[in-house]
Amino acid sequence: MEEKHNQSRVNIDAAYHLEFLSNVNNRSLVESFVEDICKNFQVGDDTYGNILISITEAANNAILHGNKSNPDKKVLINCVFDDSLRRLIFTVKDEGKGFDYTLLPDPTAPENINLPSGRGVFLMIQLSDLAVFSDNGSSVELQFKI
Repeated sequence: MEEKHNQSRVNIDAAYHLEFLSNVNNRSLVESFVEDICKNFQVGDDTYGNILISITEAANNAILHGNKSNPDKKVLINCVFDDSLRRLIFTVKDEGKGFDYTLLPDPTAPENINLPSGRGVFLMIQLSDLAVFSDNGSSVELQFKI
């Protein structure tokens, strides 16, 4: 899994924010958040699916792994639209210590293919147009061309 390289951002035309406590029941807030943004920008079905899966996975990882399901810790999701790049840029951040995503096992390797977990980061990287991990892995930026 390779990190896609960062690009500079300009002309931020719209911004959206969601903040919630680390409770798996709050995943429905993430789904509504993504749906509202995608409707607003008339995102096509395929891209909508990629965004929904990626952001839901990122939020789920933030709740379960980053914040260790601590109900006192928050997950922050920001989204901006960059008109010059024609991209929706999401950032998902937790209050955990982070992790090194390059040390995650390859979920497509034969020994991992039947495991019930371990595909979230892989999916985020594969489904986004750009994925950048920062803050020791406690923050991920996911970009999607629309």
